[in-house]
Amino acid sequence: MAVSSLNHKSLIVHGPILEVGTFALTLLVCADLTLIANLMMTCDSFLYILEENAYPKEHEQLKELREITVKKSVMNVPVDEAQFLSMLLKIMNAKKTMEIGVFTGYSLLGTALALPDDGQITAIDLDIEAYETGLPFIQKAGVEHKINFIQSDAFVVLNDLINGEQKSSFDFIFVDAQKEDYMKFHEKVMELVKIGGIIAYDNTLWLGSVAYKQDEYEKHSEMPESVWRNRDYVIQFNSFLASNPQIESSLLSIGDGLTLCRRLY
Repeated sequence: MAVSSLNHKSLIVHGPILEVGTFALTLLVCADLTLIANLMMTCDSFLYILEENAYPKEHEQLKELREITVKKSVMNVPVDEAQFLSMLLKIMNAKKTMEIGVFTGYSLLGTALALPDDGQITAIDLDIEAYETGLPFIQKAGVEHKINFIQSDAFVVLNDLINGEQKSSFDFIFVDAQKEDYMKFHEKVMELVKIGGIIAYDNTLWLGSVAYKQDEYEKHSEMPESVWRNRDYVIQFNSFLASNPQIESSLLSIGDGLTLCRRLY
C-alpha cells in the first residue's frame, strides 16, 4: 500500500482538544477523577518539558516549520521526541538513514541537522505537496544536500534498495506510516538496516488505545474511529516486536509512543 502522509502521521484528533504549543492532548470524557488528575499532571509535566527544555534549544528553522505545520494539522513529531532522536543519531555517529513517511519534514529536518555534512537521508512519501511546505526551511538550514526525497510507494523503493545491493547499509531507519503495514515494513527494513543499527517506529502507543480492552469501546467512544480501526494492528505489532529474537527493543513513552529496535543479527 502506498505511503500517504495525510493518512499516517500523528492523528488529526477530532473532538475536545487542548493545544500546548504543537502538542494536542485529547481530553477524554471520563468520570474517574483520579484519571482526570493524572491527565492534568501529565499535561503539566509536558508543558514543563517543552517550555524549560525543548523550546529553548529548538533550531530556528525547526521552530518556523513547526509553526507552519501546526496551522495545517497536528500531524507532527513532538519537539521533545525530535530532539531525543537527534541526540540518538549523534551518539550512534549515524551517517546513512531513511525516513518512511515525511509529511512537512519536521523530523526529517531534525535528522538532517543531526547528521554530519556528508550524511545521507533517503526520505519516502507520496505527498510531495506536504514535503514542499517544509522544503524552504530545509534549504534555509543548509541541509538539503543531505536529503534524497523520493515521491513513491514506499514498498517499491524498499524493494529497489534491497535488490540494488543496499542490504545492511543503513545506520538508522524511522518509520511513521500506515499502522496496518508496520509488519510488512519491518520485514523490509530489517534487510536494509545494519547489524547493530536502529529502527524507530512512531505512534506505538496509538493515543493510549493499546491499553484499552476491546469491550471498552463504549467507555472510550470519544476516540476517533480511525484509532479503533488501527488499534489491533499496533497491538499485534508491539507483541511481535517484544518476542522477536532478531532485535532488542524498547517502547518509550515519548510523544505517541516510540519503539526503538536494535538489529542483533
